Amino acid sequence: MACSVICSPESLRTQDFRHGPQKRWADNTHGLVRQAMQTRLLGRTQQQVTQLGYGSMGLRGPATWGVRVVDEAAADRMLNSVLDAGISFIDTAPDYGISEERIGRYLRHRRDEFLLATKCGCDPLQHDDHLEVRHTWTKDRIRRNLEESLRRLRTDVIDLLQFHGGDAETLQHEGLIDLLLEFRERGHIRWLGISSSLPQLPALLQLDVFDTVQLPWSCLDPRHEPLMNQAAEQGMGVIVRGGIAQGGPDAEIQRPLLNQVWEQAGLDELLSPGMSRAELLLRCTLSQSSCHTTIVGTCNPEHLQENLRSAERGPLPADLLQEVERRINQVLNRDDAS
Repeated sequence: MACSVICSPESLRTQDFRHGPQKRWADNTHGLVRQAMQTRLLGRTQQQVTQLGYGSMGLRGPATWGVRVVDEAAADRMLNSVLDAGISFIDTAPDYGISEERIGRYLRHRRDEFLLATKCGCDPLQHDDHLEVRHTWTKDRIRRNLEESLRRLRTDVIDLLQFHGGDAETLQHEGLIDLLLEFRERGHIRWLGISSSLPQLPALLQLDVFDTVQLPWSCLDPRHEPLMNQAAEQGMGVIVRGGIAQGGPDAEIQRPLLNQVWEQAGLDELLSPGMSRAELLLRCTLSQSSCHTTIVGTCNPEHLQENLRSAERGPLPADLLQEVERRINQVLNRDDAS
């Protein structure tokens, strides 16, 4: 086990973490909002995080999936650029190839500048030419995830450990929630969360044991909005993935169903001069009061800068947001009726 920090629940609330973000967040002395980035309280964690977070799936490396491969030098530059910009929330997982290793390698010296979230239940199988993503819900697998993640991330404590899927019945029956609570008691993690979606998410929220929830949401696909609002009302920190609709109509990998909603809603008509489609989508997500942070993944420095500029502009004006939502609801309601 790589973890050397053993502490009680009381000390977790008061300890000056030398290998975590608590001290510098508490006094805001390390420029974590260098670009006047908006922050929100991440629910029960009681930590302020930037509304724009970073998802590290794109740093997964070769022989995984997809066509984009990032080399070591580019991964180093990207991760440090994320922190240089003031982003204070980074999400990863053992399922994301060598992403954890790269975060540990290139950000170990800056560990106190960001909240680190990873996942468990992950049982990936590396083949010669691709990575097979599998999930196994046993105590042994969860323990191995923790031990391996601590080692790869080169840290003494994981701020947020999230179940990567799973259903409420299995997590309870196998004693896995109790296991994460034990990890927290021992000081290996600070908070526990769930990364999930329909149809499993409603029953998971009913358990009311998680500090955070990660779920998909974008204005083009708002199916999880009631659950997003419910989680926030329960006091959970809400982490949105897909908040830029995977890049929208201009994405490298096209998603016809999302593009169809954009086109039928006529959203190009609402773009102000100089506003990109991606900016409209991201700022719409940032406008949601129940979204505490949205993790946007990119390996393109220009895209990162565009996302930062969009986040700096903040939520959409109320009248524009209302018109975006009106047009999209009209399209979605028409599709439901047909």
